Amino acid sequence: MDAELFPRERARIAPGAVHVPDWLGESDQRRLVEACREWSRPPAGLRTVRTPGGTMSARQVCLGLHWYPYGYARTTVDGDRTPVKPLPHWLAALGREAVEASLAPAGGPGGVPTEPDGFPPGAHDVPYDIALINYYDADARMGMHRDSDERSTAPVVSFSLGDTCVFRFGNTGSRNRPYTDVELRSGDLFVFGGPARLAYHGVPRVLAGTAPAGLGLTGRLNITLRVSGLGPDLEPIMGDSPS
Repeated sequence: MDAELFPRERARIAPGAVHVPDWLGESDQRRLVEACREWSRPPAGLRTVRTPGGTMSARQVCLGLHWYPYGYARTTVDGDRTPVKPLPHWLAALGREAVEASLAPAGGPGGVPTEPDGFPPGAHDVPYDIALINYYDADARMGMHRDSDERSTAPVVSFSLGDTCVFRFGNTGSRNRPYTDVELRSGDLFVFGGPARLAYHGVPRVLAGTAPAGLGLTGRLNITLRVSGLGPDLEPIMGDSPS
C-alpha cells in the first residue's frame, strides 16, 4: 500500500532495459485500443499462433511484416494468407519517441540525454517497421522467449494497455534465473536494447479486472515495435545483423 502513496519511478531493470511507468496518457491509450480493434479485424486479423512447442494462449496480429515461427513474411502465411496490414507512420514515430524517453535523463554536458548501457548510436532515430500486437485474456500467458528473428540490434519497444501483468525479464543465457518480475500497468513503456536486446522474457500472469475503467478494454493488449533489419526481399541488410 505504501508504494501507492508515491508516483512510480522509471527504473533500470537490467543493463539496457528501462521501465517508464505511465508514459502513455489516457487519450493515447484510447487511441491505441481503438486502432488495435481495427487492426484485429480480417483480413490479416487477430489469429491463434501455433508454434512447434504448442499453441500460444495470447492471440496476435502483426503490422508491417507478419511474424510466424520463426521468421517474417509479407502475407499471413499461417493465417488467411492475405497481405499483412501496413505499419502506420504515426505508430513508428511513437516508437522512436519511446526510445528517446527511455534514454538516461539529461545531466551530461549541455543537458544532452545519454544512451544507456550500450544502446547502438542513434537508437532513438531508427526506422521501426514491425508491430506485434498480442491480446491476453485472463488466462493467457507467454513463456520465456527471445525476440531473435529480427536482423537488427535496434531496441525493442513495448506498450502495455488494459489489464496489469507480471512481466518477467530475464538474462541472455537461458530461460532460467536470474530474472526480475516487473508489474506493467496500462500506459507503461518498456524498452530493451544493447546488452539486453536478446534477453529472455515472458508474461507468467495477467491480473484480470485491473484495466482502467474508462479504457473500454477487457484483458490486456501489448504492442511491441521492432526493427526487422530486412530489405525488400526479406534478406538481412548488411551491417545491421545482431552479433
